[in-house]
Amino acid sequence: MNLRIQALSIDSTDPKVPADFWEKALEWRRTYEAEDEIVLEPPAGSPADGVCPDLLFLKVPERKELKNRLHLDLRPEDQAAEVKRLEALGATRVDVGQGPEVTWVVMADPDGNEFCVLRALRSDELEAQGLVTGTA
Repeated sequence: MNLRIQALSIDSTDPKVPADFWEKALEWRRTYEAEDEIVLEPPAGSPADGVCPDLLFLKVPERKELKNRLHLDLRPEDQAAEVKRLEALGATRVDVGQGPEVTWVVMADPDGNEFCVLRALRSDELEAQGLVTGTA
């Protein structure tokens, strides 16, 4: 099968609000903007360019009322530092019933869309994924 995800669509009463946040949070580029639609893509020439789905922010009349049925999981190198940076950009911590024992932080962007900031991968997990090689 030759099929890939082109974009993740995010509805908003004001697409500029979440698009501004995610553009800064991910350090992505705005490749299209109209009153009712904004597209963000990974930096041109980056390893994610043409691989990661675009983020498509669409204007809708209704406000978000319930927990997202689809959300982003972000994997930083330093979870605490990334949570702090995202809070400075306007994200907030939210409780969706995750409990205190989880290793991720649930947050919401300024438009209320939930996402998770995962813990950093351990060295053995990085090695297993081929992201680093073992030391002898």
